[in-house]
Amino acid sequence: MTNHEFYVLSRPQKLFVLCAAIFITALVIAEATASKFFTAAQLPFGIEILGESFDRVIMTAGVIAFPITFIVTDLMNEYFGKRGIRFVTFIGMLMIIFEFVLLQIAMAVPVDPISPVSQQAFTAVFGASGRIILGSLIAYVIGQLVDITLFHWLRKLTDGKHLWLRATGSTLGSQFLDTFIVLIVAFAGVLSIQAIIAITLFNYSYKFIIAVVITPVIYAAHWAMDRYLGHDAASRLIRESAEASS
Repeated sequence: MTNHEFYVLSRPQKLFVLCAAIFITALVIAEATASKFFTAAQLPFGIEILGESFDRVIMTAGVIAFPITFIVTDLMNEYFGKRGIRFVTFIGMLMIIFEFVLLQIAMAVPVDPISPVSQQAFTAVFGASGRIILGSLIAYVIGQLVDITLFHWLRKLTDGKHLWLRATGSTLGSQFLDTFIVLIVAFAGVLSIQAIIAITLFNYSYKFIIAVVITPVIYAAHWAMDRYLGHDAASRLIRESAEASS
């Protein structure tokens, strides 16, 4: 019997694969659900934006999955540096394109009479994905690169201290751009500019709150990753990540 040598992943490599898998799954789900708007809250008073009145907070369903990408981006920035998260960022971009191609094929194949979902319903849900995915691609790349740059600038500025500051600051600095670009590309001509700006502000406010609320989650995940890797290995990864990104 022939002996085969199998490549065994190290703990940092396993951690990288896990983080990348979580990130890309959340990203693809966010893109697939972004065409649904929902009422997050009724406002106790109306607000006026560029002459149009709004009495409720409207957000896209894509915001449900996006906080997961914030957490993973910050953790990968911390342990794997610019190169690591940029690699996952571009893989994510390719997966969004892959998602778009698969959705086009799924919409093109003929529906069977016994299908519980009609062709009209399926197309209504996923047919809007084209513009959303285009907007998301542009916004995603810009937002991620801004996030990565801000994270490492803040890490250098604080001499590696205050994880909460670079995690929250980088997210808040990038997400307004991300949200506005997605909505303007996906819904220009479908929604009024007032509605697009309003939804951008609502989504960004939600992301602002989430960026603050998830700070303990980032610290908890940081602790868990340190425990899994071991103190020495974790410290080495963080140090090498900071040195490579400086």
